[in-house]
Amino acid sequence: MVTSSILVLFLLGLTAASILAVASRILYVKEDPRVARVEACLPGANCGGCGFPGCSAAAAAVVDGIAAPEVCVVANLETASRIAGIMGAEVQFKEPKVATNICSGGSRANLLFDYKGVEDCRAEALLYGGEKSCGIGCIGLGTCVKVCGFNAIRLSDAGLPVVDWNACRSCGKCAEACPTGAIRISSVTSVLLHLNQTDDCLAPCMQKCPAQINVRRFIQQLRQGDMRGALLTIKEHNPLPLIVGRVCPAPCENICRRKIVDEGVAIHTLQRFVADWEMHSGVRVPLHCNPPSGHRVAIIGGGPAGLSCAYFLRRVGHEPVIFEKRQHIGGMMRGVIPEYRLPKKVVDWEVQTILNLGVEARTGVAFGKDVTVADLEREGFEAIFIATGAWKVPPLGIENDDAEGVLDAVSFLYGVGREYTDLRGKTVVVVGGSNTAMDVVRSSVRLGATAIALVPSIQRKMSANKDEVLRALEIGADLRYLTAPLGLVAEDGAVCGVTYCDLAYDDPEKAKGDPKPVAGTKAFVAADLVIAATDRVVDDSLLRDAEGNPIFKTDKKTGGISANPTTLQTDIPNVFVGGEVHTGRNILIQAVSDGRRAARSIHFHVTQGIVPEPDNQQVQVIPETILKDMHVTYSIPRVQEPLTSVEERRHTFKEEVAGSISYETARKEASRCLRCGLTCYDADAGAEYTLDEDVTVIDAPGRE
Repeated sequence: MVTSSILVLFLLGLTAASILAVASRILYVKEDPRVARVEACLPGANCGGCGFPGCSAAAAAVVDGIAAPEVCVVANLETASRIAGIMGAEVQFKEPKVATNICSGGSRANLLFDYKGVEDCRAEALLYGGEKSCGIGCIGLGTCVKVCGFNAIRLSDAGLPVVDWNACRSCGKCAEACPTGAIRISSVTSVLLHLNQTDDCLAPCMQKCPAQINVRRFIQQLRQGDMRGALLTIKEHNPLPLIVGRVCPAPCENICRRKIVDEGVAIHTLQRFVADWEMHSGVRVPLHCNPPSGHRVAIIGGGPAGLSCAYFLRRVGHEPVIFEKRQHIGGMMRGVIPEYRLPKKVVDWEVQTILNLGVEARTGVAFGKDVTVADLEREGFEAIFIATGAWKVPPLGIENDDAEGVLDAVSFLYGVGREYTDLRGKTVVVVGGSNTAMDVVRSSVRLGATAIALVPSIQRKMSANKDEVLRALEIGADLRYLTAPLGLVAEDGAVCGVTYCDLAYDDPEKAKGDPKPVAGTKAFVAADLVIAATDRVVDDSLLRDAEGNPIFKTDKKTGGISANPTTLQTDIPNVFVGGEVHTGRNILIQAVSDGRRAARSIHFHVTQGIVPEPDNQQVQVIPETILKDMHVTYSIPRVQEPLTSVEERRHTFKEEVAGSISYETARKEASRCLRCGLTCYDADAGAEYTLDEDVTVIDAPGRE
């Protein structure tokens, strides 16, 4: 019985072996010898970062043409070159990526409960999303450290992951293991072109900044003495920190959480200090640029939006060319904004920094006259960015507004130091309450004139920055609030005065809506010059062809070129728009923001043929980030910018009104930053200055 059983099993095995032998001959597939050669080049990490299950599968994918020679995230360019040699291919540039921690909170985030479970972030996250109140914050149990096969991550004393970028191989395991998204994989391009998302760790200041500068990080780098790092952080999203640090109205400061307990951090001043540090050194900090991609982009206009777009496109590897109507690059920043606010040498430094990256500039080329969209397309430009600004000041629309001596604000400011060098004994009447109006007023006083401004609102409702209004008042300007011109008086064709009336709000306390003329308040003021500074609008002649037909669809509200508000793509797919030609009169930092947003869209357009809109885009301030009560341990007085004397300001254009602060003063101001996250903040900020006599210890929440 046993013998027969063994014999049956033997015969079954022999039959099966015979069948398999025949099948192997029929079904045998010879392996391409290149697979083994490619695999031999790979490091054998089997990390899966390439997207294939191990190095063998990756090698097979390369040979099958599914993957490129640069498939391995662990290997270097030399390895990719060897693989390319085996395949008879060329190595393409592959942008390096690294893991990045977006969380700044760590143990500072409020606890919801005391977790006592398994020491694994994923396990804790399964319990009501984790023990911390911040849903995107780092849980801190180090799962990312455990899964990293390259020892590239460690936990800091604060329980936050610290990435060694030299050791990181971008395998993505840490990001996959992190249940909150606190660890992410990023590259130069993704950092430069990233738009704020609601699942980012955004302090209120970062949400309010149009350019989305990482305020928290650059201030902490400054506080630690890392000036180079602070500058590079700013330049991730703002290529014009010298300029922005001087003329930006700083909306970020108005929402700073410090204001709950004392005064907001002087973010504007600190940004200028970091940028001044570089300029005063005389040596530009090197900026990384990806190799040329071969994609050419035309930039129409060399103002802040055009310069910013060119800067970001060049840094991610594309080849922008700026076309500028005037003989110099800089737009209104150079020649219209007065020297005492923004010196030409500052603008020239910023412009040259961008040109040094390899950006070409062609001056004296007028869009619509010397070059058209069709011309640029024939020259091989794959995309066009229009940023021609809003240079036209509308006429006053009253009697004699075309008389001699009636000017628009832009023409007057451009003529200061050229046609207008001495206005002593003259009276200049300025109509408007904008920043441009204040520039005209302040420049007129410096030229010796008596300057009067007819402002159609109360002071706090003026569109001008409150500091610019204060500077105008300090040097003796006469700002007549709630007034409006009725007509201009002219003799022999030249203006000699203005008739005007008072205005009033329907509800003076709330001051809402447009104020209306008050009957019986007509008055007269003599004038040698009348400057219209009510607004700046887009010159629509630039938006029409030779026959007068519109080239682009326009926005009825702004008068500018209409475009998708997120991508800035117009109804002509390869044409994008930004700055004041899109928004109408706006602040400079918004133009910088538009330049970066357009660069992102153009990058996708020329590389993928489609412009995706970002997910979870942060457009409004995130409600839970607006705190009402805080407990802060130390109150440190806000830094005050040094100002030139009022007497000096009345006579000079060359001296900047606001000066620079010292290094130690800057670090002290930086210590006031609370390092805010979404809901967390550093209550002990400023501890290193507790021995100073001007530091107060606060024992209770709220203002001292």
